[in-house]
Amino acid sequence: MNPPRATAEDYIAFLVATPGEGTATEMGRCQPARPDAPAHDAFTRLLNRLEPEPEALWDEVRPLLPTDGVLVFDDTVLDKPFARHMGLVGRFWSGRHKRVVPGINLVTALWTDGDALWPCDYRLVDKAAGDGTKNDQFRDMLRVAAGRGLAPRCVCFDCWYSGKDNLKAVRALGWTFVTQVRCNRKVNPDRTGNRPIEECDIAASGTVVHLEGFGRVKAFRIATTDGGTEHWITNDLSMDEGARLMFAERAWGIEEFHRGLKQHTAVDRCQTRMGRAQRNHIGFALRAFVRLEWHRFNTGVTWFAAKLAIIREAVRQFLAQPVYRLPTA
Repeated sequence: MNPPRATAEDYIAFLVATPGEGTATEMGRCQPARPDAPAHDAFTRLLNRLEPEPEALWDEVRPLLPTDGVLVFDDTVLDKPFARHMGLVGRFWSGRHKRVVPGINLVTALWTDGDALWPCDYRLVDKAAGDGTKNDQFRDMLRVAAGRGLAPRCVCFDCWYSGKDNLKAVRALGWTFVTQVRCNRKVNPDRTGNRPIEECDIAASGTVVHLEGFGRVKAFRIATTDGGTEHWITNDLSMDEGARLMFAERAWGIEEFHRGLKQHTAVDRCQTRMGRAQRNHIGFALRAFVRLEWHRFNTGVTWFAAKLAIIREAVRQFLAQPVYRLPTA
């Protein structure tokens, strides 16, 4: 049997470089001229041949992780507005669109020390396959992170993951969590009964309360720039506002990561229909991001500038020897 012409590294390198669609046909067109250059069907076979496993991402990221870090969880929707027969596509709430939209729901675990952003695990929520909800995936990734020996200073996530089962799962590992909760979350601050946290006297510096169905937590009420309020809780009763703010700032890194992943790796621009192929493409896109982040961390060159440098070199070569000219008289 002949060895496959297209490899995972070929695919990832294309995603790092391309400013456009992440399609197999375009990958085939962009290959350097050589006798064994892979055609588009080689990349299609690659996506359908490999077993889509998050462990490939972990194997690459593990040597890069700093020991002192925060583990952040969040999900994002990869927009697929015109997909009718594409695997993994369902209807999910999108924070970007502020409504339910068709797309692929990607749940990510990010490790960060405040400087570098390292995706270390991910899951795709497939309603048709019965893989469970994104909260089920959250708890599964927690167990995997503990099994891999990670010891985060804190686990951060937003109010979508602040259900009591998730909070108990973090506590069972002996880890600290910091999370936002909704204003109607029931707490008991003075042993007079549970009531919504927004109706309780919660200090910005923190107030210890009893969270319904969980136990004692420290709650914070924070004024937002738009005139509203946010409520945060942690199971570390000694945490002060300075530490909470530091963890919240580090947790924001996952928003930057999701933005960079979509803008610079074509993660949501694969047009294959098969769910297996989509899983492999998304895994390759995450590994492409790791390469861009490693370059940024070591050189200070942003993801955008690194991609633009590739395009600029192609433009420079064209300007040195333009091929599209009008006929001369």
